Amino acid sequence: MTDPIRDVRREYKYATLSRTDVAKDPLDQFRRWIGEAETAEIQDVTAMALATSDAQGQPTVRIVLLKGFDETGFSWFSDGGSEKGLALAANPRAELLFHWRELDRQIRIRGSVVSLSAVEADTYFYSRPLASQLAAATSQQSRPVASRDALEQRYKELATEHTDSAPRPPAWGGFKLQPQAYEFWQGREGRLHDRLQFKRDAGQQWQVQRLQP
Repeated sequence: MTDPIRDVRREYKYATLSRTDVAKDPLDQFRRWIGEAETAEIQDVTAMALATSDAQGQPTVRIVLLKGFDETGFSWFSDGGSEKGLALAANPRAELLFHWRELDRQIRIRGSVVSLSAVEADTYFYSRPLASQLAAATSQQSRPVASRDALEQRYKELATEHTDSAPRPPAWGGFKLQPQAYEFWQGREGRLHDRLQFKRDAGQQWQVQRLQP
């Protein structure tokens, strides 16, 4: 008798990943792969899983959107009073995961997390559509609410009061993960996948090694 969950399976045949092909700097390799994902017109190409762990060691994970990256790190925005915001305040370490199924690829990025400045938070907040500003101002993220109606009523009241822009909540801001390790995963046929990991050595230089799948 077949198991409809256990027997879900497909082969990964899109590409390969070798040490001779990968960029020497993992940020350059990330740029290459996200560029190829954009060229492939993958939806939600900037969506990433953000894994955190609170002061008690309880892990949580959710999808957020990448809003910027450079040599200093990978940035996103959220409410500092949310579950993830409180977890990062207690334990400012996290891991990001990008998964592009159409290309049989994953990228994991691990490191420490710092808060972005209020100026950076304002710049991004007021670049968002008014509806998104109002939603952020309405929601006390991750906290219980009596009903959907109560949430929508608060939104309507703010929308009536603020017709051009909404006030940025003081706790709403940005975060940046400063990478200490990357892993590039390329699915391969027969489950003998390619995994290349970058880590900094004692001199803060990136070193790459192949991991067993």
